Amino acid sequence: MFDTSTLTGSKPEQYGQLLAQARALVHGERDRIANAANLSALVYHALPHLNWVGFYFFDGKELVVGPFQGLPACVRIPLDKGVCGAAASQRVTQRIEDVDAFPGHIACDSASRSELVVPLVHNGELVGVFDLDSPSLARFDAEDQAGLEAIAAVFVEALG
Repeated sequence: MFDTSTLTGSKPEQYGQLLAQARALVHGERDRIANAANLSALVYHALPHLNWVGFYFFDGKELVVGPFQGLPACVRIPLDKGVCGAAASQRVTQRIEDVDAFPGHIACDSASRSELVVPLVHNGELVGVFDLDSPSLARFDAEDQAGLEAIAAVFVEALG
């Protein structure tokens, strides 16, 4: 049985605690669906002001929705569309303060105002993206980006 704990302290300290929980959660497990499901739930319930947390996996052509927490999502995202497509194609984290100002944004949930998407790359190959949406404008800052990139790295490391 896995027990989560309430995050305390400064934002970097909270991400340190969340990272430790993420590592414990995926320890010894290589199945990407299981790990994506558990990490989505962990982050969704640990961090405030989120309305969607999940994974999209690259199938060789486009991104396909994987495990997530939140309302039903877009199933397929081309690499040349939206924030997820930009993160996947550029292999650079996208931190978007106002999704309405992002050219080609895909509004899977009209309540989303800001988004952070971390590309998942394993052995030089695109695996997918880790996507977080918020109903708050400018929800994600550099500390959030660093913390969530570290959690994404835990997912990638667990792939083996």
